[in-house]
Amino acid sequence: MSMRRFLAGLMLGLVLLASGGAYAVKPGEMLSDPELEARARSLSAGLRCMVCQNQSIDESDADLARDLRVLVRDRLKAGDSDKQVIDYVVSRYGEFVLLKPRFEWRTALLWGAPVLLLLVGGAFMVLAARRPKAVETPGLSADEKAKLDAILKHD
Repeated sequence: MSMRRFLAGLMLGLVLLASGGAYAVKPGEMLSDPELEARARSLSAGLRCMVCQNQSIDESDADLARDLRVLVRDRLKAGDSDKQVIDYVVSRYGEFVLLKPRFEWRTALLWGAPVLLLLVGGAFMVLAARRPKAVETPGLSADEKAKLDAILKHD
């Protein structure tokens, strides 16, 4: 009996691990038109929950995420294109609301910083490898050795 329970628990655990992410969309929020609902889900998957910050509004249970999901659906019902919906949400909440920021001149540093850091680090390593070795200092001359010995004997 315990082996059967173990296998049942193992199967349940595997099913839970294999299942995809849960959606927080409530049935009352869903649109009756399947095409519009699919567009809404696609847009919601790319928008960040401003409360949770690392979840999309499609996955978040926060009230603000629910409000944004309703807003997206309202804009789609009004006839807005996907780009118009995204632009509207970004105009209200800023670029941070996008889970994947757009490539624009304002975000160029964000996108280019890793490449820039690799180039600077590579240049530093090449220059450090090409740096001339330390020059050996010549030893003391006979006259300098004699003066040093005189100073040491004086103490």
